[in-house]
Amino acid sequence: MRALKTLTFIYVPREDRVVAAINAGQPDAWSCWLTRRLALAVLDRAAEYLTSTSGLAQRAPAELRGELIAFERDAAIAKTSRAMSVTPSDVLKSSASAAELAERLTITQQRDGFRLDLLGQSGSGAAGVLKRAEMQRMLQMLQIQVTNAAWLTAPGKPQAAPAPAANDPKPVRH
Repeated sequence: MRALKTLTFIYVPREDRVVAAINAGQPDAWSCWLTRRLALAVLDRAAEYLTSTSGLAQRAPAELRGELIAFERDAAIAKTSRAMSVTPSDVLKSSASAAELAERLTITQQRDGFRLDLLGQSGSGAAGVLKRAEMQRMLQMLQIQVTNAAWLTAPGKPQAAPAPAANDPKPVRH
């Protein structure tokens, strides 16, 4: 299991998946594919988990919790902005070509932070402890890629073919 030091997400349209590049460009690099199902489940459950573990939200009146959670998220994004850097595209391509399918992603609370474990089908993986602000940033990065993939829009319902009018000529087959 590799120690998670850096994390980059990128949506790859050809695969219709998000690659999670761990320690990209480093000797201990590893990457995995997050499917639509896994990415959406992580975003949904992790957001609920962060809300339920927020001391700020727990102390606030119910009618203000949503605003305080949004404030906490915005503050976390601002706090972690200096740690952000651009991963070169050739490094990301290399990460995507070496990626394996993610089998499991778990987040557990650990003292002042959260332990993130990513496990691939081969048994390889990466783990690390993220501070609350770093977890908020990680979720925002994944959210951006899910938005790029347009996975949040509900698929349109198939349209039924219009019924032929009573006086329309019948189709002729040869």
